[in-house]
Amino acid sequence: MFREMLRIKQALSLEECKEILNTENRGVLSVMGENGHPYGMPMNHFYCEADGCIYFHCGKKGHRLDALKGNDKVSFCVYDAGYRRPGEWALNVKSVIVFGRMEVIDDQALICDICEKLSYKFTDDTVYIQKELAQSAKNTLLLKLKPEHISGKLVNEA
Repeated sequence: MFREMLRIKQALSLEECKEILNTENRGVLSVMGENGHPYGMPMNHFYCEADGCIYFHCGKKGHRLDALKGNDKVSFCVYDAGYRRPGEWALNVKSVIVFGRMEVIDDQALICDICEKLSYKFTDDTVYIQKELAQSAKNTLLLKLKPEHISGKLVNEA
């Protein structure tokens, strides 16, 4: 159903892919937008090891939600900051692409739980996080990406 990676020697293991999803803060979520045009947007995310899903928070209306009503298939791309080997100019970057289906969740308890976990990726300021949840959770939806295929690779930019 999904293409095999051409440069198999560069492939990351599933565990390496999960580590990148868990540690990196943001990626690009792509949906099928209006008039058949893809629509990609930078999003922060929370990877839940317990269920293997990726969660995003969003408002209750807009282009992204309209697109998901028409087609729940999405892709999500995450990549790390990369590294250089001593004496080399080229950057080595690990990237992960997830294909799956998106579900819109309007359960306030789950929204608060996931958004709190997501917030701790950026700050440990509990007071700030609780204030934001109290003010914004009621206007927030949760998007749950159920992966159907995950692949990753290490690319040397030379």
